Amino acid sequence: AVQEELIKFSGIGRKVADCVALFSLDQDDAIPVDVHVQHIASRDYDPTVLGEAKSLTPTIYKRVGDLFRERFDSYPGWAHSLLFVAELPSFRGILPADVVREMDEWREHEQRKKLEKKEASKKAKAK
Repeated sequence: AVQEELIKFSGIGRKVADCVALFSLDQDDAIPVDVHVQHIASRDYDPTVLGEAKSLTPTIYKRVGDLFRERFDSYPGWAHSLLFVAELPSFRGILPADVVREMDEWREHEQRKKLEKKEASKKAKAK
């Protein structure tokens, strides 16, 4: 669709194409996905969305977008944008305390998982 046409231009990837589609071409179901949006999707909708992948593959990109489209049938791109902005540090002060606490707990959990994975990798290399 629109994304497929836009990525034909040199230097335009999926995320930029979806930004243009959402913000300029009235494509309300376009979901620009980056690592921050993937974290929102993992925390709030499907913790398995990234799986064992180390990067945002085309399949994961589509799955993250689908999670938002499934959850928000009206204007999912704009719902995505509000959730993205809510993650910015400058907006933390206006969020409900329980939401901030949940975001912090998830972030700490993810950091622990990364540390455990790193330590396990070091142990495996040492053997």
